[in-house]
Amino acid sequence: MGSKESYRTELRSAARQLGDRCLFSAAKWAAELLVSLEPESSFGTTSSPSLSSLSSRASLSAPSTPRTLSGQYRRQTDGSALRRRLRSGGVDFATTPLGGFSYVTTPIPLEDCSEVNSDAYLLAKTYFDCREYRRAANVLTKQTGRKAAFLRCYALYLAGEKRKEEERIEIEGSFGKSEAVNSELVYLERELSSLRKSGTIDSFGLYLYGMILKDRGCQNLSISILVESVNSFPWNWSAWLELQSLCSTSETLNKLNLKNHWMKDFFLASAYQELKMHEEALKRYECLQAVFRRSDYIQAQIATALYGLRELDEAEVVFEEILRNDPYRVDTMDIYSNLLYAKESFSALSFLAHKVFLTDKYQPESCCIIANYYSLKGHHEKAVLYFRRALKLNTKYLSAWTLMGHEYVEMKNTPAAIDAYRRAVDINPRDYRAWYGLGQTYEMMSMPFYALYYFKSASFLQPNDARLWVAMAQCYQSAPLEMLEDAVKCYTKAVSCNDREGIALHQLAKLHSILGHSEKAAYFYKKDLEMMDAEDRQGPNMIEALLFLTKYLKAEKRYEEAEIYCARLLDYSGPEKETAMSLLKGLRIAPSGLPSSSGADHFL
Repeated sequence: MGSKESYRTELRSAARQLGDRCLFSAAKWAAELLVSLEPESSFGTTSSPSLSSLSSRASLSAPSTPRTLSGQYRRQTDGSALRRRLRSGGVDFATTPLGGFSYVTTPIPLEDCSEVNSDAYLLAKTYFDCREYRRAANVLTKQTGRKAAFLRCYALYLAGEKRKEEERIEIEGSFGKSEAVNSELVYLERELSSLRKSGTIDSFGLYLYGMILKDRGCQNLSISILVESVNSFPWNWSAWLELQSLCSTSETLNKLNLKNHWMKDFFLASAYQELKMHEEALKRYECLQAVFRRSDYIQAQIATALYGLRELDEAEVVFEEILRNDPYRVDTMDIYSNLLYAKESFSALSFLAHKVFLTDKYQPESCCIIANYYSLKGHHEKAVLYFRRALKLNTKYLSAWTLMGHEYVEMKNTPAAIDAYRRAVDINPRDYRAWYGLGQTYEMMSMPFYALYYFKSASFLQPNDARLWVAMAQCYQSAPLEMLEDAVKCYTKAVSCNDREGIALHQLAKLHSILGHSEKAAYFYKKDLEMMDAEDRQGPNMIEALLFLTKYLKAEKRYEEAEIYCARLLDYSGPEKETAMSLLKGLRIAPSGLPSSSGADHFL
């Protein structure tokens, strides 16, 4: 199964079936993917790349060296840049997939005509659409079909969720932690378990059963049930997302017994993204984009992966392309706002905030974007106001909790910051930003041992982020600890992770100087100097590096090299220039063997 027409047939049927069962998010996802497929041309003989061939190449060609991202992931009507890049290697996508990899064919379930035309089901669905969940469930009480059983149970589940949210607000307020639970879970678990044992449950019922088991804390059984659901109906993206939320490690992901349906590639790419395996996610999405070339979802995920890899310029290009194609899109635009915030692109962020405000200002993502705008302006109180508004709309909105914690740090409100970060960790223990925020907050409170614990947790989750290693090194370096050898190890790791700010190189040079490792200190000062020259940076760090290298090279009797560094100090005004003149005089006398008239050039 590799033709676009077969993908189109599957997605069209899936979108209808998901919509009939009121699984609106999954239906929207399937419909958007459906229209992202370009019509197959009746002219020429060139075949489109099949997902099976692309997937086999993605799994067999993992790079052994870090990736260089130079292409632009723009969607074009005459062929994407990615597709041209793949074809440039002379690959024929019409050939048999490498390693014999192929997809299984999953038959599309046929609808029961008696259920489709049921007046009772039509009424129940109408009630459901009006969010009258208990009325919908009541109408279907005597209906025995699988479709009716699912909608009845799903309506009861949502009625319980609605009541749980009401109780939480009544007891603790909008942001309180309450013990409120969905009162329908016990009954629904028993009902769906009975249907499964009798063999009268469909894949949608299994999806709901898996969600309920997850809410009840039965993680292993929930994984098993959700795998069964996606294997029998792989087009339900909501089921894949529930399964993804239970895969907290790559080991759990690898143990899943999933059929090789093409939807599995979407799941794996999304799971890799969630596990911060951005390189692997990007490879998968590149392959998928070659088939679903008009997909805004894939474009957004590629941009998110590039953002995770700190390729901010390329990610921005992709996000701009998405907005051009879908100017009223709000989904994933909060990530775009984070990117613009990181780049301090005030005008672009202002434009984005204005656009989403006019589109739908009461979406959680819109509130988050507006909050980022106010934060960049330095209006932290207004930023907190909009983050709180986002959380009123969605209390499990992870980014809002984390970013609100950052705002409280800026406002020096450490108790509120700690509470926000802890709420983020409760929602997703793999959110390294929240762990990092906790570390920063405790460091502000002069509690380095606590800070160190949280920095270690963050670096464990995001081991390739230099900022986390720098933060941990600074903690080791702080006055209460003064564990300089451990600080050196952390700074060394930061350098290997491409510390773009240059903090690690300078601190390594200073620490080696303090520890008496003059040769290593000189090496890192030279590296730091090269980086500052390449970026055309000036400042006290450069003066410090030039002074040290001058004195070190003089002590090593490498007078010509020392004179080069010393001459650069003459460009500065103030005491540095006077020191440089004294050192330069000593350097010119030293080769002749005459005593120096000043002790200012003594090597320290």
